[in-house]
Amino acid sequence: MTKSEIFNKMRDILVDTFELDAAKVVPEARLLDDLDLDSIDAVDLIVKLQQIIGRKIDPEVFKQVRTVGDVVDAISALLNEGAGA
Repeated sequence: MTKSEIFNKMRDILVDTFELDAAKVVPEARLLDDLDLDSIDAVDLIVKLQQIIGRKIDPEVFKQVRTVGDVVDAISALLNEGAGA
């Protein structure tokens, strides 16, 4: 899955689940400050992303992310890690 595909799926989740404006979901958007996602929302996002990628996501990884782009990079790294194993 490419970073573009990950971003598109993530944007769909954010729009559908959290009723965000798709135009606001850009790689630079900060999850907390720009998209108003709190820690409960982050857990919901992790669950939805796990369903899409078919892998468990360590919540510790998400403690380091701040932007939509950070999430895309983290998911991409996780998928690439699995592909190399």
